Order: sequence, then structure tokens, then C-alpha cells
Amino acid sequence: MLDINQLDTIDMTIAGLSEHYRAKDFTPRELLLTLRKTIQAHSENPVFIYLLSEAELEPYFTALEAKDSQHLPLYGIPFAIKDNIDLAGVSTTAGCPDFAYTAQHHAHVVQQLIDAGAIPVGKTNLDQFATGLVGTRSPWGPCRNALNQSYISGGSSSGSAVAVANNWVSFALGTDTAGSGRVPASLNNLVGLKPSCGLLSNSGVVAACKTIDCVSLLCLTAHDANTVFDVAAHYDIRDPFARKNPYDNGPRYGLSEIKSCKIGVPANAEREFFGNREAEQLFAAGIEQLRAIGADIVEIDFSPFAAAARLLYEGPWVVERYLTMQTLLQKSPDSILPVIRRIVEGSDVAPAGEVYQAIYRLNQLKQLALAELDKVDCIVTPTNGTAYTIEELLNDPIQLNSNLGYYTNFMNLLDFCAISVPSGFYGSEVGFGLTLFAGACTDKMLLSLAGQLQQSNQLSLGAGNLKYPPHEASPLAVTDTVDVAVCGAHLQGFPLNWQLSERGASKLCATTTAKAYRLYALAGGPPYRPGLVRDETNGEKIQLEVWRIPKALFGGFVAEIPQPLGIATLELADGSWVCGFSCEAYATDNAKDITHFGGWANYMRRES
Repeated sequence: MLDINQLDTIDMTIAGLSEHYRAKDFTPRELLLTLRKTIQAHSENPVFIYLLSEAELEPYFTALEAKDSQHLPLYGIPFAIKDNIDLAGVSTTAGCPDFAYTAQHHAHVVQQLIDAGAIPVGKTNLDQFATGLVGTRSPWGPCRNALNQSYISGGSSSGSAVAVANNWVSFALGTDTAGSGRVPASLNNLVGLKPSCGLLSNSGVVAACKTIDCVSLLCLTAHDANTVFDVAAHYDIRDPFARKNPYDNGPRYGLSEIKSCKIGVPANAEREFFGNREAEQLFAAGIEQLRAIGADIVEIDFSPFAAAARLLYEGPWVVERYLTMQTLLQKSPDSILPVIRRIVEGSDVAPAGEVYQAIYRLNQLKQLALAELDKVDCIVTPTNGTAYTIEELLNDPIQLNSNLGYYTNFMNLLDFCAISVPSGFYGSEVGFGLTLFAGACTDKMLLSLAGQLQQSNQLSLGAGNLKYPPHEASPLAVTDTVDVAVCGAHLQGFPLNWQLSERGASKLCATTTAKAYRLYALAGGPPYRPGLVRDETNGEKIQLEVWRIPKALFGGFVAEIPQPLGIATLELADGSWVCGFSCEAYATDNAKDITHFGGWANYMRRES
């Protein structure tokens, strides 16, 4: 049997625990029962609302013992569940005892995790009805930060974050409507993934704002978040807001190395740190960390994002929160914490005109926000612009909570995905995180960047001493574009260039192939076309252009290429390889060898 004192030597990451199991260091039963004792020994911090008993854990142990660990990606991995997410046979409270009900079935996302071998440890504390970013709005008392118990844990997924940071579980489920999964991740030195809305099912989740709710993941590392995401992102037709995950955002695409990317950052005048000079310095240091892994940092206009953030509580979306607690508010208003009632009371009726005006305004802001996002691969902000002690927060619960949402409230309204990544610590030892965000279904790209950042900065994980372990990069590139080399009629200024430009392609550079190709003027036309053929013995360098085209439109572009041309992989002068036009060798039998012109443009100028 494991001893509690041995837990400090255990690698609680998913990969780490899997290795412990393979080495037969201990069994899932031994680990879970020891973790349970550890959690009970720290009950002064109300992290868990409900802890599964040994008898309740037994069926999970028995089920695993009958299965092959090699076929279960989460075999024996302990996880926690925010108590607004259903676990069959256990009470779901949403942070309100008078609201509680016993769930008859697992939430869809919980079922996926259990089917993959994960073991639920218990239900975690939260800001009541997931309304708050602070972790202090609970009848069970405030969750205390895992790194400094005088500070807030962040919310509303407070208990989930602290449980992971303390190494009591390997990962935890939270929810994130306005930042509830990212703010506590940041303050507790964790990765907090807010997936694209609809990829993780909300079936069996108590709604905060049903139209924009999102189950979130709190993990020690980006690799763990990637592993759990691949298991949990399972389409659920019962969820009216579900969406299917695109193939290139799915399990075949792991965490790849992104060698270059352009990251937007709010202009200095738009950055808000609420008087916290230390947070300002930490953000500047975080930007330098991104530069160190190859990011090109450019300023963007943050105003449409900030304006959208204000709509979440100033607009009609507050009515959605009211609907969840409507019956309780009417029958037993004192069952709901005063600070929560203050937020939702008076929002039960929103005139239809105001609702539509807010929708119009939101969509206007989304167009402006997308225009900024189109300039870059993703955008970085602080996850939260400051950190507060519990005492400070309790003295000013509304305004300070609002401050924490400055960089988070707009995300689901605008249908973006986001990830909070540890990048430093305050002098108080509380964590400081960067948030990377981009358009929907670019989760894998953000996870890849997060993994590179963690691997580079080598911060400790959670409240422990373990550093980010090395991982091999996925061979599949995570990108929503394809680079394609053109050498003839698709060159800029030539007759077929519209096939690229009208698909939103952009010219990256003009260059040449390696000295390994020959160029032929093919029969037929107009439009007149060349054929590029690889010839390593007698080849020369041939001029071409490289264009970047949206991946979603690349297939249609290729479908329009007639015989004998096609797309192959071409070697460029710098030794890199890129998709590009090539020609079947048989087509050169009746073609004119024009290699000595060095390129199609030179040949066409000569012919004219």
C-alpha cells in the first residue's frame, strides 16, 4: 500500500502515471485510496464538496482490473468533476444545497472519460451556479489558492483547479462561460483549456448561460490537456449546441512543433492591469517567452474584444443565468447567495427589442474582432490582469470579480477557443498565466503553442516541483493553411492567379526550386502552361512563388488542376519541401524544354 508521504515522489501527469503503472510501482486502487486519505487530511480547504467513498470507488477499480491498460488512454487516471457536472449516483449541487439533485446518469463528457479508464475522485467546490471568477462565492466557503492560501483560487472552477495544482488528481473538469476555467488555471499555475464551444458536450451540465457554456479542462501540462481533449471531444447529438470536430483538430493531430507564427498583442494603451505593476511586468516577460520560441509579436486593436466582453453582464445574457435558478429564486430566494442574487435579480425579463439590439451589436463587434484575428495566427493577453487576496475580494466582490473578466468575458460570445498557459509567478508565489486564443476549432494549434511555451519556460507544475517533461512533437502540422508553390499560369499577374486570390490565398515569397528540376512548355492553350519535372541529374533551379491558401479551400483548388499536372512535394533552394505543381513525365514527349529560361515568366516575356 502506498504511503501518503510517497505521493511527493509520484509524477501525476497522465504520461507519468501511465509509466508508474507500466513499471508496477503501484496499482490504481493503491493510488486512489492514498489520494483519498490525503484529500481528507486537508479538509480545512473546502476543495471537494463530495469525495467518493471506498465502496463507491470499488466498481471503478473492478472494471479496470478486467481491462487491458494498453487500450485505455486514461487507464487509472484520477480526475475531479466540478459540481455542476453530473456523476451518476452522486448529488449535483451547482454550489447550492437547496438546488441539489441526484444524477441518474453520468454527464456525456464524464462517461467518455470513464470509458477511457479514468477514475472520478469526487465533486469539487465552485462559485455558486458557476457565476463568478473568484472561488469565494460558495456556501462551503472560499477555496484557497494552492500556492498561497491568502489569495483567491479563482473561479468558478475553483475546487477543480486547486485539486489539480495540489496533485490530488491528474486533471479536472471545469466549466467556462466567462473565464471560469482559465482564471483559476492561471492563478494556480495550471493549463486551462477552454475548448471551442460545442466540441465537449454540455449534456448533464447545469447551465450558466446555455447558449455559450463550455466544459473546460484543467491540467498540469498542455500534453495532458491534449490527451483529455481527444477523449472528451465526442459529438453528442443530445446537446443542441454541439458541433462536430474537424478532422485536423482531432486525435490524429497531436502537439506539433510550430516553427513560426504571428501572435497579436493588445496595444499598450489597451492593456489593463488595475494598478498592478507586477502583473504588467509579468506580461511583458511572457511576451518575451513567446518570442524565444519563434513568435513574431504584432500589435492589434483590442477594443472590439473589450466591448464584446462588457456585453456578457451588461446585455441580455444575464437572463440565461436567471433561468437556471428561476424556480429557486421565486420559492426560496435566501437559498441563493446575496452576491449571486444581486447579479441576476431584475434580469428575468429582457424586452425582445433589447435582446435583438444586443445580438446586432455583438455581431458587429465580432466582425471587427475577426478582422484583427485575420492579421495573426492567434492573440495573446494576460489571463487575468491582477490577483487578489481573499480579504480584498470579500470587501469588494462585484468590481474585483469584474476586473478578473477583462480578458476572458468575450471568448465564448465571439465563438473563440482559448488556453491559459503558466508563464510566471507573482512575488506572492501565486501563478500568472498567458491566454492564447484563436477562432473556433483551432484548439490543436493553441495546444501546440502552449506545449512549446511550457517546454521552453520550464516552470514547475501546479504547486509541486515537477518540471515539464520532454515530449516528441507530432509529425502532423497543426495549421489551417497550406503552402503551395506555383510556377506557371498561377503566378501573380498570370491568367489563373485568380484561382488562388479568390480563395483568399496570400503570396509568401518568390524563390526557386533546388537545382533538380527541368521546365517544359506544354502543348495546348490558352491558358499556356508549363510542366515542372524533377531531374536530379540534369536539373536546374526554376523560379516559382509560394502562396498560402486556406486549408478548407485547398481541395477545391487541387480539383481544378487538369492533367497532366498535379500536386507533389517540391524541394526549394533552401532545402525545405513544400506542396507544388508538378507534371507527369509522359507529357514532356511533345513539349518544349525551356529550362534555360530559368522560369515561366522569363519564357513568356521572350515569347511575347
